[in-house]
Amino acid sequence: MSHLPIDTSRDAEPIRLFKSDFLEFFTHISPIAIIALWLPIVVLLLIYAVLRASGPTFPAYIPLGFIIGLFLWTFAEYTLHRFLFHHKPSTPRQERIFFLFHGIHHAQPQDKTRLVMPFPVSIPMAAIICGLFYLILAVLLKSPQWVAPLIAGFLVGYLVYDLTHYATHHFPMRAGYAKYIKRYHMQHHYKEPDTRFGVSSPVWDWVFHTQGVA
Repeated sequence: MSHLPIDTSRDAEPIRLFKSDFLEFFTHISPIAIIALWLPIVVLLLIYAVLRASGPTFPAYIPLGFIIGLFLWTFAEYTLHRFLFHHKPSTPRQERIFFLFHGIHHAQPQDKTRLVMPFPVSIPMAAIICGLFYLILAVLLKSPQWVAPLIAGFLVGYLVYDLTHYATHHFPMRAGYAKYIKRYHMQHHYKEPDTRFGVSSPVWDWVFHTQGVA
């Protein structure tokens, strides 16, 4: 992505991705929209997990599954950002596709309506990932009770990621961890775009030594 031009103007006209106004509409999204869609789904998943549980005591697998889901998201965040969004295209067609995925964000990092994942990308990805969780937990491991809390935790991790990403570009974040993670992500954009792939957490950058220079 380091070859992309960077437009740091907050008032720059958004780059148009499609000639069709209909398709172009779906490349823009507000962070409020992702909260409105995914947060109710998380709540419903947790309610479902509690209602289907049996026994006199609260089942420990619900909070444990939720925490595991959160943890799995941090790894997904890192791997998706590093290996999918920053994939090095080898053909003009690939270059076009990956520009639509993520290159547009590096070209215009301050575009407010392209800082969280649009639904045409996030919904199919969520469906695939949830299907994998169901296949592994319910079908292969015969433990369907873990599916709902784990997916709920994973989706909360995704929400934290997307909202943190928006905040790093448009909120002051002047103290504590917020200041640290904002600076960390800005270095990814303006200093070393091939490092610092963690957005909500740098933990996997530390594990795989992609945290860049100090």
